[in-house]
Amino acid sequence: MTEPEITPELIAAHGLKPDEYERILGIIGREPSFTELGIFSAMWNEHCSYKSSKKWLRTLPTTGPQVICGPGENAGVVDIGDGQAVIFKMESHNHPSYIEPYQGAATGVGGILRDVFTMGARPIAAMNALSFGEPSHPKTAHIVKGVVEGIGGYGNAFGVPTVGGEVRFHRAYNGNCLVNAFAAGLADADKIFYSAASGVGMPVVYLGAKTGRDGVGGATMASAEFDDTIEEKRPTVQVGDPFTEKRLLEACLELMASDSVISIQDMGAAGLTCSAVEMGDKGDLGIKLQLDNVPQREANMTAYEMMLSESQERMLMVLKPEKEAVARAIFEKWDLDFAIVGETIPEDRFLILHGNEVKADLPLKALSGTAPEYDRPWVETPAAAPLGDVPEVDPIEGLKALIGSPSYAHKAWVWEQYDSQVMADTVRAPGLGAGVVRVHGTPKALAFTSDVTPRYVKANPFEGGKQAVAEAYRNLTAVGAKPLATTDNMNFGNPEKPEIMGQFVGAIKGIGAAVAALDMPIVSGNVSLYNETDGVAILPTPTIGAVGILQSLDELIAGQPEQGDVALVIGETKGHLGQSALLAELLGREDGDAPHVDLDAEKRHGEFLRANRKLVSAATDLSDGGLALAAFEMAEGAGLGLTLTVTGTAQLFGEDQARYLVAVHPDQTKALQAAAEAAGVPLQQVGQFGGEEVTLGTVSAPLVDLSRLYRGAFAAAIG
Repeated sequence: MTEPEITPELIAAHGLKPDEYERILGIIGREPSFTELGIFSAMWNEHCSYKSSKKWLRTLPTTGPQVICGPGENAGVVDIGDGQAVIFKMESHNHPSYIEPYQGAATGVGGILRDVFTMGARPIAAMNALSFGEPSHPKTAHIVKGVVEGIGGYGNAFGVPTVGGEVRFHRAYNGNCLVNAFAAGLADADKIFYSAASGVGMPVVYLGAKTGRDGVGGATMASAEFDDTIEEKRPTVQVGDPFTEKRLLEACLELMASDSVISIQDMGAAGLTCSAVEMGDKGDLGIKLQLDNVPQREANMTAYEMMLSESQERMLMVLKPEKEAVARAIFEKWDLDFAIVGETIPEDRFLILHGNEVKADLPLKALSGTAPEYDRPWVETPAAAPLGDVPEVDPIEGLKALIGSPSYAHKAWVWEQYDSQVMADTVRAPGLGAGVVRVHGTPKALAFTSDVTPRYVKANPFEGGKQAVAEAYRNLTAVGAKPLATTDNMNFGNPEKPEIMGQFVGAIKGIGAAVAALDMPIVSGNVSLYNETDGVAILPTPTIGAVGILQSLDELIAGQPEQGDVALVIGETKGHLGQSALLAELLGREDGDAPHVDLDAEKRHGEFLRANRKLVSAATDLSDGGLALAAFEMAEGAGLGLTLTVTGTAQLFGEDQARYLVAVHPDQTKALQAAAEAAGVPLQQVGQFGGEEVTLGTVSAPLVDLSRLYRGAFAAAIG
């Protein structure tokens, strides 16, 4: 097959700017081959090189006594004591999920699971954070159904419990949904596997499923805006097979136990290219690949297609040569491909052979370590205009507007499609705040949550970034867990626009301040830029995934309020209504500033709740929808009515931070009040749980009617 001529149009189609192409010519001193152009395109796109974000990501706090391995590997590794570690990460699969919702979401789950088990961990929990367009938009229902089915289809078949997540709707996602997938696994702290190759002349081995033409150019597609050519991008979406991935997991863990592995890397974005280059770059070695040996499921594949395919369920490994027979036997037993496709070499070269021809011969470091890095111009997001007058609203009408909106309605329609009980260690399933999973065979448990409020980030990126971390901290604390560490998924529009880059920079600064103050270092993450369609960007959505630990299930706060329990709020309520859920859902307004986050108060109030957990029957953090929504959710989950004695729209629906709602048995109220006074923590009695009515101030409605609305609104909204 004759290779296409390298034209300016072909260069542009590969996502490379003219100056980047000139840089390539300078590095290799000649025109690249078609395969080499594809390799540069894959390694230098935003998705693989982080060229617009590296400068700012480096400013994040990533270390602490609990951190075994921070960013730069497949996933972050955090010590949980007793020689054990939790390995976790969050990644986006946004563009593929918009084009092909089922496979886009399914392969997002598959990819994040591989990131975890490639480090030697058995996955024990998954979460997802989903952002969709308006329910009335013609594509939204189709995308929601496909994405939820894809997540469930892959995760359930693979056999990992989905224990938490979030779902939101906003017109800004009409042309670009967000699918952020999280996975966590467990491993022995002294048996973690890394991706840096070592040793010269070591065999490079291809493991797993065969290579096809699916996903060719996927990483490049993920690093571009959408326009009216979107349908032409369908072939760039990969196709997943969870049963193959399950076999790959078992084979990899068995292989790792056999002491055969020098280094291992999953084949994710940009497939064979990215995995081989990363292993070589981290080990200061070159890589030589012989593509004739790559297991292929389609005839006549070119070097370009094999190097850029994103076929799923594949790994690349550097093997101890004396262990070849052992390793091959393991993979044959699990009915998976095992092929020696290359070797490590001492020179700084990425050498690709196919047939008897050299298809690529490039300096390896130039593809990874010295990829372009930009200091993009940015402008600070202007201060939000002051909040206009907010009328006093009927509290029941305000509550109905929230619970009848798909963003705040009961999400059972979503999480009932996910298996949350597989592996039989799930202590707290989705729908009640953070998910909790036992650490099998020990008294310990891990808690998981994911959080962000994009409206806040748009209005005030710095405070919005802080708030995402603070809410994750509160969600972990509300189940009794001590927050350990975080992963971030930075979803933004086009970074070449200074105002979008300004949102990114502001959010990073806010996240950095919060993870430092709350001792929750960022240990892994993902950046997803160019989330725009026809020039319209999504809301800035820096999702924070967080993990906390319970030393024993005795520390768990997982009860529900009981008849007669007193409702108390930890923290101060000033009645912040700027950018609130009430404004958005009832009044159709998105104005005012985001709530400001007092990180000292967050830490103090969280530590107070954890220290006094024995006095509390149930707890939840206060965030979107304020006290009214949190109290309703808590009461409704227990099948109880509720009376809140506080009055006024700002007091009931304000979204001040650093607050928790707790249900306390009347006998324990005085003890909690005394503890709060001694600790200097604000504590306010706001009402009582019980009865069959929901009373907010002076107005009431039957619980049964509100419950029907709350539990039916999601399905009704997406038909």
